[in-house]
Amino acid sequence: MEYGGYSSRSAIGSDASLQYGANLYNRRNMSKNRRFSALTCVLLLATAALAREKKPSPPVCTVNFAVTKDYNGKPIRNAAVVLHPIDPNGKQDKGGLELKTDAEGKTSMDGIPYGKLRIQVLAHGFQTYGEDFDVQQPTMQINVTMKSPGGQYSIYEDHPTENAPKDAKPQP
Repeated sequence: MEYGGYSSRSAIGSDASLQYGANLYNRRNMSKNRRFSALTCVLLLATAALAREKKPSPPVCTVNFAVTKDYNGKPIRNAAVVLHPIDPNGKQDKGGLELKTDAEGKTSMDGIPYGKLRIQVLAHGFQTYGEDFDVQQPTMQINVTMKSPGGQYSIYEDHPTENAPKDAKPQP
């Protein structure tokens, strides 16, 4: 059967060959697009990895502690050494780290970043010690001498008055 000078058979055949050609063209383009996408992903990942490697790690310090008694110089065992980072404004950051001293009153910590560090030392039967340090060298030794607690003030005990003259007699 002919229609417009073409047989229906040839029209169908030419449509099929056009369809096949279009499919082949689309497959080639999809293949190229996939290769381009894969290459782009690889380049992005490589760039991210190189950017991460170029950033130098901040300098860190090893801090060694020795905790002793003030009246005889003997080590204090099991004292809590608490480390708190301090921000540039001088305020204590959240978080912290607690270390315990060994039988020789010693403990240490590696990997402390440079900057301000607040140290607190607590031990049973001693006054709490606290001080801020500026960590700026690869190794630091911090020696802490703990004091015995002072006497407590009581209103029920007699206390010399500071402003009264020495020869004045107390009023009854």
